[in-house]
Amino acid sequence: MKNFSLAVVVLTLALPSFAQTKDIVATVNGRSITKKQFEEYHLENLKFVGQRKITKEVSLQDLINRELGIQKARKTGTDKDPVVVSKQEDILFNAQTSKDLENEFKKITVSDEDVKKYYEDNKEYRTAHILFRLRAEPTPEEVKAGFTQSMDIYDLLAKSPDEFAKYANKLSQTSAAPVGGDLGFQPPTRLAPEYFEAIRGQKVGFISKPVRTQMGYHVIKILGVKSVDQIDKNLYKKIIYDKKRDAMIENYFKGLAKGADIKTNPNLF
Repeated sequence: MKNFSLAVVVLTLALPSFAQTKDIVATVNGRSITKKQFEEYHLENLKFVGQRKITKEVSLQDLINRELGIQKARKTGTDKDPVVVSKQEDILFNAQTSKDLENEFKKITVSDEDVKKYYEDNKEYRTAHILFRLRAEPTPEEVKAGFTQSMDIYDLLAKSPDEFAKYANKLSQTSAAPVGGDLGFQPPTRLAPEYFEAIRGQKVGFISKPVRTQMGYHVIKILGVKSVDQIDKNLYKKIIYDKKRDAMIENYFKGLAKGADIKTNPNLF
């Protein structure tokens, strides 16, 4: 009886170890790849059509290769490289934000009435422009020269507005120059904020005074404007959804900032 009892005890003690290892499909230098990890990865792998034939063996080899790469990165210190650390922090930033706000995003709704209301102040214009480019950080002299050039053209166009396409073709520093600077119809979100503000609420034929954006100085002409019945409502629903989502994100970070110790040095920017 004693021997039998001892055998039962030994078997009982061994069971937890078996339970922990029975779901391990592979180990790489002692690190485990579980059945759950394998099945989830293999399922995702099957969703992508490519040059490889996806089998369970292929998916398992992918996971083994991944683990080998991770282990080498840690061994060689790559995981502590500043660039890698920065990318890891980007992943953490996006993952945490998504985790906290994902359910809130699902509550966002956009109706046809929302589109109509938004479109009242955010029309879709067809515009042409004459652009005098500036560098990302221009000198004061370059800024002055760009403004002077664009103002000279504006003065000419004030007298001869029908010659806009001719001047754009000859002078505009943009790929649209050959077609008279015509950019076609664009929703507000595809235009620089300063560009759109210069034409907001204006009528066909309007020519703006020089407008500076991060690209340089523009002189803009309105060639057309769509009515709400002519726009792609799905596109505008996406635009409005994004705005509502961005407002949620902004409020989320305002909340985080309230409990944080934040100091800035205005002298450095």
